Amino acid sequence: MTNVLVIGSGIGGLTTAALLAKEGYSVTVMEAQTYPGGSASTFFHKGYRFDSGATVAGGFQPNGPHYLTGKLLDLDWNVHTYDPAWVVHMPNCEISLTRDNEDMLRAFPESRAFWEQQSAIADQGWSLSAQGLPWPPTNMAEAMQIAKVGVTNLPGDLKIIPFALMSAKQWMGLHGLNDNAEFVRFIDGQLLISAQTTSANAYAMYSATALDLARQGVYHAEGGIGGIAEQLVEKIRALGGDVLFRQNVTRIAVENGKAQGVWAKKGRRSKQEDFFSADFVIANTTPWSLEQLLADSAPKALRRENQHRDATFGAFVLHLGVKSDFLPDGFADHHQFLMDVDGPLGEGRSLFMSVSPDWDTSRAPDGERAMTITTHTRVQPWWDLLNRDESEYYRRKDAYAQTFIANIDRFLPGFKDAITFMMPGSPVTYEFYTRRHMGMVGGFPQKSLFGARGPRTGVDNLRLVGDSIFPGQSTAGVSLGALRVAEDVQRAMPVKKRTTRKLTEIPT
Repeated sequence: MTNVLVIGSGIGGLTTAALLAKEGYSVTVMEAQTYPGGSASTFFHKGYRFDSGATVAGGFQPNGPHYLTGKLLDLDWNVHTYDPAWVVHMPNCEISLTRDNEDMLRAFPESRAFWEQQSAIADQGWSLSAQGLPWPPTNMAEAMQIAKVGVTNLPGDLKIIPFALMSAKQWMGLHGLNDNAEFVRFIDGQLLISAQTTSANAYAMYSATALDLARQGVYHAEGGIGGIAEQLVEKIRALGGDVLFRQNVTRIAVENGKAQGVWAKKGRRSKQEDFFSADFVIANTTPWSLEQLLADSAPKALRRENQHRDATFGAFVLHLGVKSDFLPDGFADHHQFLMDVDGPLGEGRSLFMSVSPDWDTSRAPDGERAMTITTHTRVQPWWDLLNRDESEYYRRKDAYAQTFIANIDRFLPGFKDAITFMMPGSPVTYEFYTRRHMGMVGGFPQKSLFGARGPRTGVDNLRLVGDSIFPGQSTAGVSLGALRVAEDVQRAMPVKKRTTRKLTEIPT
């Protein structure tokens, strides 16, 4: 039986592992933490179940990525639909993002034609994504697969080609919306969450699908976002695979251009490393982390890529316990706060708040709700400060936390007094717990369809999965990537009778 080893238990890695286990591969997932999910996990701390990063899940609608993987895996997701998706708070208005878009259209009535076009483009995008197209193509066979789909769907798909060649801001300009500063700020706030960049840079085709989340539906996983990963772990084990926790992979062994397996140690403090052989390796990591694991065996192309790529965003997060009776009846579970209508976003000027559902009493002590608040932040300044002056690093963490609280108190007076517990985290924190290079999260900014990264690594039997490959971030995005990687593995190395490697053949 073909032996596949997956490094990391993020949603992308787990989904790939489950799909391959179903097809008869011998699958092992290795996770450094004691729980699954990576940047979409839920951890337990002092009576709270906090989401570590992602708090909003989409893609469970018919033909959505999670819907498709659920059908393939015969898996019933423990999720609940939720409307509104979230409420956007701006200096002069408040907008509930609902499936019918009505509140948003009341705020911006002149944008109706834009949203009608957005829905049409997104519908075509979802239809194409449901076919698992290998974008970007990495060989002639994949290019022919895309061309074949294009031929069979003409002329409809031709209509969306121009939107792959323009920015979201140019697209808005076609509708005369760029002079509306509040509308542009509203769109920029949504795209920063979903595309990791704003309308001036995000390409329109991706933006149309990214802006479709509220219409397609937002879902809560029981017990927190990590419930998605926990269900995938159960499915992998039910299919005969395994998920090993506290397995810190230290390097990938490569011989003659092929991965032979990985070296790992149990826990963070152990000095003993054990070798795990594999016929195929899948890394649920960033390209930078992958290069570190390959060390001297890293292909030159991967090294060049990492040298020329800009660092992506990190997140500053505030985990809070909040008194339940402070939150008014009907208070939405997700909120976005945009402090002004111009200037840069992130660094506390745009905040995303998620509060545990009132029906999920497992998330916090009696009389309280668990809350997570995040902002985009640049990663390098946090590391520079930590290395230069550790005490100043902690002062900056505290200052960010107080800024969060003060900014939200502008919209929710009395918020500060309702807090019962507070725990901040910076990109340094994310790096420690998720092992993501420098604590970067969210994947690459979606600036161009033709600049997207595929799963190939330069090592024949080694693939990337997760938010670094197209189509990027979110549990829905990484699930689409996982569908593609699982198919790629099956083409590259069909299931075969398992071979046993002699101990003398294990790489050192």
